[in-house]
Amino acid sequence: MNIALLLLFLVFCKGSHTSGLITNVTTRPDVLNIGSMFTFDSVIGKIAKLAITLAVEDVNSNPNILKGTKLSLKMHNTKSSDFLGIVEALQFMENDTVAIIGPQFSATAHVISHIANELQVPLLSFAATDPTLSPVQFPFFVRTTRSDLFQMTAVVDLVVHYEWRDVIAIYVDDDFGRNAIASLGDKLAEKRCKISYKVPLTPTATKDEIRKALISVSTMESRILILHIYTSWGLQVLEEAQEQKMMDSGYVWIATDWFSTILDTDPSLPLVQTNNIQGVLTLRMYTPDSQLKTEFKSRWSNLTKARRLLNDTSFGLNTYGLYAYDSVLLLAQAIESFFANGWNISFSNDTNLRELSGGKLNLDALNIFNGGRQLLKSILEVNTTGLTGPIKFDADGNLLNPAFEVINVIGTGTRTIGYWSNSSGLNVLPPEKLQMKMQTNGSSPGAQNLYSVIWPGQTTEKPRGWVFPYNGRKLKIGVPRRVSYREFVGIQGTDFTGYCIEVFQAALNELPYGVPYKYVPFGDGIKNPGNNDLLHRIQIGEFDGVVGDITITTNRTKMVDFTQPYIESGLVVVAPIRKMNSSAWAFLRPFTPMMWGVTGVFFLVVGAVIWILERRTNEDFRGHPRRQFVTIVWFSFSTLFFSQKEKTGSTLGRFVLIIWLFVVLILNSSYTASLTSILTVEQLSSPVKGIESLATGTEPIGYLRGSFAEAYLTDELNIHHNRLFPLNSPEEYEKALKKGPSAGGVAAVIDERAYMELFLSSRCGYSIVGQEFTKMGWGFAFPRDSPLAIDMSTTILKLSENGNLQKIHDKWLMKSACSAEGAKQAVDRLQLKSFWGLFLLSGIACFLALLLHVLRMVQQYYQHSDSDIENSQSTGRLKSFVSFVNKREQEVKSSSKSKASNKIAHDQECSSDGFDES
Repeated sequence: MNIALLLLFLVFCKGSHTSGLITNVTTRPDVLNIGSMFTFDSVIGKIAKLAITLAVEDVNSNPNILKGTKLSLKMHNTKSSDFLGIVEALQFMENDTVAIIGPQFSATAHVISHIANELQVPLLSFAATDPTLSPVQFPFFVRTTRSDLFQMTAVVDLVVHYEWRDVIAIYVDDDFGRNAIASLGDKLAEKRCKISYKVPLTPTATKDEIRKALISVSTMESRILILHIYTSWGLQVLEEAQEQKMMDSGYVWIATDWFSTILDTDPSLPLVQTNNIQGVLTLRMYTPDSQLKTEFKSRWSNLTKARRLLNDTSFGLNTYGLYAYDSVLLLAQAIESFFANGWNISFSNDTNLRELSGGKLNLDALNIFNGGRQLLKSILEVNTTGLTGPIKFDADGNLLNPAFEVINVIGTGTRTIGYWSNSSGLNVLPPEKLQMKMQTNGSSPGAQNLYSVIWPGQTTEKPRGWVFPYNGRKLKIGVPRRVSYREFVGIQGTDFTGYCIEVFQAALNELPYGVPYKYVPFGDGIKNPGNNDLLHRIQIGEFDGVVGDITITTNRTKMVDFTQPYIESGLVVVAPIRKMNSSAWAFLRPFTPMMWGVTGVFFLVVGAVIWILERRTNEDFRGHPRRQFVTIVWFSFSTLFFSQKEKTGSTLGRFVLIIWLFVVLILNSSYTASLTSILTVEQLSSPVKGIESLATGTEPIGYLRGSFAEAYLTDELNIHHNRLFPLNSPEEYEKALKKGPSAGGVAAVIDERAYMELFLSSRCGYSIVGQEFTKMGWGFAFPRDSPLAIDMSTTILKLSENGNLQKIHDKWLMKSACSAEGAKQAVDRLQLKSFWGLFLLSGIACFLALLLHVLRMVQQYYQHSDSDIENSQSTGRLKSFVSFVNKREQEVKSSSKSKASNKIAHDQECSSDGFDES
């Protein structure tokens, strides 16, 4: 009815902004009409009524605020009725009202905000917290309190702080409740949490409706209950929860600020009601302490003392009362700014509504406030301090610096365990003190923290947050009906055995709570079931979990949640092997042919370099060419045993030799170790060297049917599907490997290490070749976001730490003697790539030594053979240089000294001849 009336009104008012006549123009009137509408007898309303009255009195008694203009306040009681709210709003518009304080309820605000938009009268609501009341849709709606968007963000931070993931939302089913819970769901989703169950209650919920709703909640898995309802019947929900034993240990109740409002308004609740609320967490809009607030609280206490004695009702000051007071103060300062900017108070009539003057609705009496937009602008630009602290709006029309207190109900009172602010999250310090500390220390807020909490059931241990729903149904755990490798999962009738089953049961026994479950076999028993099909049954709700040899892969984690891996099992290659018997040429096997060739070349190169460096100064490296060649070869290979008899005298020769001896030491040690292994350990050989040779070849490859190995080989290694042959059992593995590629079998089988170790435990003719080329593991699967997956992961880690996991492994998967023999790997031959760094080092040393030696020869050639250089112009300078290099260094020095002596004698003879002539 109220919506229909509103739409009718808007149709009549269309076009009124342009066709109305301006009336009642006043520059600065002596009296200004303002309205206020809310429910007088509600917990919020009775406090707001007194607070607004006191605020108007304070404004009118202070000439510095409105400078002579008085506020005339008219209050209307909406009696929790949206229809009355519409009617009373229309009545205000008839009396040239410039602004309305209210409404109290969000549903009412949604309706009359349309009227305010049309008639341009600002609404200042101190209690409508619906986050969808947007200034974009309702520009004349001004929220002078905190939006539930911030309150729900604080609730989410609490949930995340205590490491919970799923919550149940109990809320009033109207705009106030639905839109706030929608915001809660959005904020939870940002943290990878969710609302698992929603419980809407009608605004006039009865006790029977509340009981039915709580009974449905008690059957749910989550035990984190978010309560967002009205103050008028909120305590009835907690009272009924107490009767349903939902205030015991394990439950968590987080009530929004409706609950703290009740506690502030009536701090002395009856003992019966106090027992119903023990351990509840609630939020209270944070208002910093100030002298102004302290004085007002004292004044409030004195004023309400007589009321409490006379009416026997509680009049404790709550935060909504503080915001109601500040709404009047805010409006007064905005009006003064409005006048200071030269604006006038004027109203205009709509000619369209005047045509309806004959009707009984008296719509032609509704006036448009012509200065409404200017007053709205002044309201949003106010920057002052009130009882609630700084008053200033941001660009979205919200008060700056939203913050909440986190309160824990304990005994007959409450305890603040921390604070939440939009800028720093949860902290034990009030926001302004935390901000001051951050500015002083130049640090960030740090980790979020709160003081300890006493939870329902008088326990300080943090509740787990979920339980198995008590509905008589056991968890259905899917188990693959395998036809092979039954050591992992074996099913015989109703008995389920195997390594995976025993690990699962051991992990369940470590949980601090019981888990009712039953195994459900999956598969036809003829062939191994596909693991992806098994996991899909969890997605569709057929299974509550899966236990078996399920490998954790990326694609599967998108389907379900896995526990911590309880066994590592990557893919390996298994191929036939043959024993390598020892032979007369076994001593050549440690090195590859390339390694032998490069080593031999370097022996000769180093010998030649030493010969070049030493032959001019060392007689051991001179003589007949045949003798010099033999010396080079002998010297080179004698370094292998460090037994070279020729001495090296030059610095460069010693430099090259010491580097080479180091290389020889490493080569000798490696050769000795490899040869020892070859001669003392039985060697196994296979034509398949590992996954690399298989991927590049054309031989057929076997894999376990239903395994993820098929997709990995085709998608990741690009092996053509025609080369892959599915096999069902170890017997088929052995048969295909024995046949080989030439007889319709396979060259190798690729499967997980856990399977292959069992396969090899009784088959000594095969072995794992190459390295494990994936790193994966097996885990138990549960539905997405299942808290059981997290708890089971913790218990698996405990089993690993205390050694029980290894004991279970040894019991079912212990290798036999044949397995140990079959697992022997052929010793790899030493290849050039393992030693190229040493050869590079030796090569660089030889090159540098030769370069320095040549430069030195050139220098000596020019210094000691000047005459030869002149003669060489005719015979060839190169021959002269080669001849010079071939000489002993001592001969060059002697020749140089002889030439120097002859030159000195010649110079002296020339000098004496010149003296005789004179």
